[in-house]
Amino acid sequence: MKPASFEYFAPTHMAEALDLLARYGDEAKILAGGQSLMPLMNMRLARPRVIIDINRLSDLAYISPGLNGMFTIGALTRQRAVERASLIRQHYPLLAAAMPFIGHFQIRNRGTMGGSIVHADPAAELPAVCLALDAEFVLQSAAQQRVLPAADFFRTYLTTAIAPTELLTEIRLPPWPPQARWGFQEICRREGDFALVGAAAVVQMDDPGVCQAARLAMFGVGGTPVRLRGAEALISGQLVDERLLKEVAHVVSEELEPDSDIHASAEYRKEVGGVVARRTLAAAFGVAKRNGGAR
Repeated sequence: MKPASFEYFAPTHMAEALDLLARYGDEAKILAGGQSLMPLMNMRLARPRVIIDINRLSDLAYISPGLNGMFTIGALTRQRAVERASLIRQHYPLLAAAMPFIGHFQIRNRGTMGGSIVHADPAAELPAVCLALDAEFVLQSAAQQRVLPAADFFRTYLTTAIAPTELLTEIRLPPWPPQARWGFQEICRREGDFALVGAAAVVQMDDPGVCQAARLAMFGVGGTPVRLRGAEALISGQLVDERLLKEVAHVVSEELEPDSDIHASAEYRKEVGGVVARRTLAAAFGVAKRNGGAR
C-alpha cells in the first residue's frame, strides 16, 4: 500500500523544526529513521497531515562525555553508531550489549536512538535499557525545555509523556556506578524479532559479594517497560545465590501483569518472565560461574 497524502517539511535548523511543531502540533509526525513510522503510514495505520523530516538537523547526532561522568547521546544518533562506539562499550556495557538485539543491522543503520524511545514499543530494547540505566530525556519545544526521567516518560502502549509540540533532543545517561555489573536477556521467536519477554539489569556489589543496589527492568510484559521493585528489594543487602534467584523468579512471576496477544499468552509471559529475570540477574552476579553451571 501507499501512504495517504501529507505535507512534507525538511527543516535545516532546530528553531525551524520547533516552529513547525508549534504550528501543526498533533497533526504532525517527526521523521527520523522512519523504521517504525513508514510501515505504519504505508499500511495507513498512521495518517499524519504533516511530516517533519529532521534528518538535516545534524547537531542532534552525537555521543558526548559530560560533567561528573555523565554521557549524552543526541536523539538523531543512529543505533549502529551507538553499537559501534568504543565510549559506549567502555562506559555503558549494558547499552552496548543490548544494541545488537535491535532488529537487524540494516534497521540499526537507519534507526535512531530518539526514534525508538519516542515510538515506545513495549517490546523494544532501548526503552527498558534506558529505564535500567536511570536515563533522562531532554524535551524541547519552541517555548521551553524540560527534562524527564525515563521512569516518568513511558505511559502505555506506544504512548509517552512528550507533548505534540515537543521534540526529544537528547538522552542523558548518569555515570556508570562503581563496581557495577550488568545482565541482559531476551526471548524472541527469531533473531531480530521484537522480544516476547526481555530483561535488563544493573547491580552494585561490595567486596564480600553482597548486593548493595539493583535495578531490574523488563520489556514485552505490558504496555511499558517496568521496574521490578519487589525483586530489587528482595536481593538488596543480600549475598545472591541460586536459592535466592529462584525466589526472585517466583516474585517476578507474581509481580508481572502482562497482557495476552497473538504472540504469547499472559500466563506464558508471567512464567517466562520469572525465568528471564533469574537468568539476567545470574549473569550480572556471576552466580552460574561461581556454582560451576551454565547460564
